[in-house]
Amino acid sequence: MQRIVVSVINDLVTDQRVKKICSTLQELDYDITLIGRELPESLALDRNYRTIRMKLLFRKKFLFYAEYNIRLFFKLLSLKSDVYLANDLDTLLPNYLISRLFSKKLVYDSHELFTEVPELTHRPPVRKVWLKIEKYIFPKLKNVYTVNKSIASFYQKRYQIPVKVIRNIAPKLKNKEIDTDLANRIKGKKKMLILQGTGINMDRGAEEAVKMMEYLDESILYIIGGGDIFSELKDLVKKMKLTDKVFILNRMPYDELMEYTKIADLGLSLDKGSNLNYEYSLPNKIFDYIQAEIPLFVSNRIEVARIVNENQIGYVTQSHDPKTLAKEVENLFKDQNKITLWKKNLKGASEKYNWEKESEKLKEIFSNLH
Repeated sequence: MQRIVVSVINDLVTDQRVKKICSTLQELDYDITLIGRELPESLALDRNYRTIRMKLLFRKKFLFYAEYNIRLFFKLLSLKSDVYLANDLDTLLPNYLISRLFSKKLVYDSHELFTEVPELTHRPPVRKVWLKIEKYIFPKLKNVYTVNKSIASFYQKRYQIPVKVIRNIAPKLKNKEIDTDLANRIKGKKKMLILQGTGINMDRGAEEAVKMMEYLDESILYIIGGGDIFSELKDLVKKMKLTDKVFILNRMPYDELMEYTKIADLGLSLDKGSNLNYEYSLPNKIFDYIQAEIPLFVSNRIEVARIVNENQIGYVTQSHDPKTLAKEVENLFKDQNKITLWKKNLKGASEKYNWEKESEKLKEIFSNLH
């Protein structure tokens, strides 16, 4: 049995991509150790493989990343492994150094265009540091995959190495039956919109989603997850006196989240094209909405719009103006023929896009490591 150490910088609980990949690695008979961090508010973790969550002194900015990378280096140094799997650029350096030190295989899973996120593009000196790390290590990598074709093409062009694609596709939702008690309690006869995700940060369209609700009657919005602007969103809801229309819930276990998703009437994804990372993004929530078979209302980002348009499972908006968004949503709810068509197509899409199919590509990658 081969040993693999999987590293990620979050608290492991809500990272569905890492959880799915570890489950697939178990099918390949890997002995897994998963490393992350633990926060005071972190939920309990129950996995059938070894997990290590490090408690850090710092939670933000340079000191946090420095502490995590140093701690991760020494943790990796103390663990025996045949393969190291680094998730995103913020775990790559210690994994690269340890893999070279012990002459072991290294796999890199790039969840996004890390150096193009707004948190870095707005801080050029910090971005420069991460770019140096990326430019030093990336050309030397032999086993790389990322979340969609656009990002894979970007990296291949920049670093001249092959990059495979493993999308953030949800597993088949076995129980699609709606919890009617929850639906009656949460929304009654109102229409429910949902925006979910653990990375609800700046330029993700969450503020516009909240402001949109000012113009929508007989509708409610649930925002579930977490992110850099979560506290600001809660303040905005109070400031706009929308507490009877907008409900913001913190991260929750995936199965519980999907109970809310299933009862929604429209799934939102409103990323702005303010940076390449968001322009090329293909968030987990897109495939969660598909598995829940709820129509999508999305902004015109390349990968997301392609999925929605090719499968005719929702509406692609060209706007981020709250009033315009509200009018478009209102018109969609009036067009029941369109909603019926989308729901019919979603049944086919849920069979087309699922982790059970996508994981076959991952198995092929790990069966042929260099």
